[in-house]
Amino acid sequence: MDQIALVVHTCDRYQLLYQGFEYFFKRNWPYKQVNINYYFLTEEVDYHSDVFTNIKTGKGEWSDRLLNGLNQIPEEYVIYLQEDMWISRPVNADTILKTIEYVLEKQYKLLKLSSNPVYVTTSTGNYINGLSISILNNKKSGYLMSHQASIWNKSFLADQLQFKEHPWRNEREGTKRLRDLSAGIYHIDLFSENGNHGINNNGKYLKPSRYYTVSQNAQLNSFAEPFINGMKEAKDEQIRTYALKLEHHYLNGLTHDGQSQPRKEDVFKKMKNFFKGIFKSES
Repeated sequence: MDQIALVVHTCDRYQLLYQGFEYFFKRNWPYKQVNINYYFLTEEVDYHSDVFTNIKTGKGEWSDRLLNGLNQIPEEYVIYLQEDMWISRPVNADTILKTIEYVLEKQYKLLKLSSNPVYVTTSTGNYINGLSISILNNKKSGYLMSHQASIWNKSFLADQLQFKEHPWRNEREGTKRLRDLSAGIYHIDLFSENGNHGINNNGKYLKPSRYYTVSQNAQLNSFAEPFINGMKEAKDEQIRTYALKLEHHYLNGLTHDGQSQPRKEDVFKKMKNFFKGIFKSES
């Protein structure tokens, strides 16, 4: 377990989300059973936690900041998450431990952990607690490079980070690069992402874990509502107060740093149309 760490990559503008991420992470990720290092990558702000070690990446473009953070981490592999991925259903400790052991044994470069219909997969014939370990069809799948929950070989991830790439360009151009590499990319339905069903031919298995991405265009989206309502009922007064702050931002359309701005064009819709164009041209 000293070969792998869990990394949460964020930016200082999104400080509003830090407390909520950790609140639901502690409730649903078995960090006491999964004895690995946990890192929280901010730019310049201090982040105090009894679970995460704060690493400062400095200011800069998305790819440069992540690369700086990875260079400060000694582990060979990382479980990658972002601060707006709020876990709503517990992760089975035995399953994640076996998944980590499997990745290290097979020395995979990339194992995606979240269900998304943009991926087309074929089973390898191997299972972890009923979940199929599958391999992506790189020609037919979208988002080969994505910032959703994944286990990466750290050096392989670093190789996908070009100088001064913002996150959308990194996913777009990184997908082209990975497709050209014909890299072996694997998948397991550990998490239901934003309500998506599993995409692999799984056996009998308890319900997978689940997370929702509660942020879009630097604002809370509708996925945040159940989390806010849950925290409003918490016994801890600080959590209830925090939930009211989130609710204020959500209802008033404020950005995470408290600014009022019109919503930009949905970047996810742009990405979807981009991949549709690729598939159409290849077919």
